Amino acid sequence: MTEKLIYLDNNATTKVDEKVLEEMMPYFKEEYANPSSMYDFSKKSSKAIKEARGKIKDFVNANDEKEIIFTSCGSESANTAIRGVLNYNKNKKHIITSKVEHPCVLNLYKSLEKQGYKVDYIGVNSNGELNLEELEQAVNENTALVSIMWANNETGVLNPMDKISDIIKTKNKDTKLFVDAVQVAGKIPIDVQANGIDLLGISGHKFHAPKGIGALYVNSKTMITPLIIGGHQERGKRAGTENVPYIAGIGKAAELAQDNLKYELTEVKRLRDKLESNIINKIYNARLNTGVANRVPNTTNIGFEYIEGELILLHLSDLGICASSGSACTSGSLEPSHVLRAMNVPFTAIHGSIRWSLSRFTTEEEIDYVIENLPSIIEKVTSISPYQKELKALKALKSK
Repeated sequence: MTEKLIYLDNNATTKVDEKVLEEMMPYFKEEYANPSSMYDFSKKSSKAIKEARGKIKDFVNANDEKEIIFTSCGSESANTAIRGVLNYNKNKKHIITSKVEHPCVLNLYKSLEKQGYKVDYIGVNSNGELNLEELEQAVNENTALVSIMWANNETGVLNPMDKISDIIKTKNKDTKLFVDAVQVAGKIPIDVQANGIDLLGISGHKFHAPKGIGALYVNSKTMITPLIIGGHQERGKRAGTENVPYIAGIGKAAELAQDNLKYELTEVKRLRDKLESNIINKIYNARLNTGVANRVPNTTNIGFEYIEGELILLHLSDLGICASSGSACTSGSLEPSHVLRAMNVPFTAIHGSIRWSLSRFTTEEEIDYVIENLPSIIEKVTSISPYQKELKALKALKSK
């Protein structure tokens, strides 16, 4: 074991930025008042929420601060958006999503099927790109909602939200579009107005705020019923005393993410590409699962053929390297990734696929360390594979 820590699992969660923590601390200590109270002591807490709401508004380019609702996480944002739209439009029973959504959306849709909703699950190609023709054919006059993620959490593949919105609104202008933007927040610009998005969810812990805080954009023309009913908070859209320190934190994180966006799009991408190209070029049984698909700048998903991903992760962990075999929400499952299955990744590589996800805190030295040590790990795991004949043939093929 080693005390070294190389953290390349930032799509699962990120470290809290020190500046975010500094922004939060006063509301744990000195400014602990309930922001709904009438006395002067509560004014700073109330002001902190207002300022954070403004920062999230700017972060997603909403039209009005009133369109921002604070939640506890991306899953709550998704549930609030999806259930909220459907409960408000009870007469429409057709909904659409994709086969590669996060479990917080897929499992909700499966639950809705049991409640009588007709669900269409749109497929993807071998690179993980959404089938837009299939989406266009699926939208009809009874479609209440379409839920499509902006970037996939396992592959980083980006969906063209402007085109998706145009398809939906052309077929049925009353159909609402909810976008799970958890994996694009802080990685690419978000513009809900330019992309025709009705509802959009983000989660703070994916862009250096703490776990336990998220936000939901709801266009002012989109009506929803609340998921959590109680007090007046969030203009009646989400009851419960506001989590002031965490709200201040996600606001600061959004501000910092905007400031660091150019770095994400250039330097983080450069480090990702360096890691990716070295793995593909140096390890004969490695394959890039996403091919030429457009992705967020921090993510790569690489399959190692004829070996087990769990063994790779264990050996990486011994060297202090943190990566993932897929979504953190399904890491306890031995089933192969539903995302990679939908992409028809070959059975030879699907169990040996590893997701690497960087952040603005990732260094060149850390990437070099992985590049230096990974080949010997793969060689060690490959040596005990029961598919020696197939590996030999693959090596001969790649050497030509």
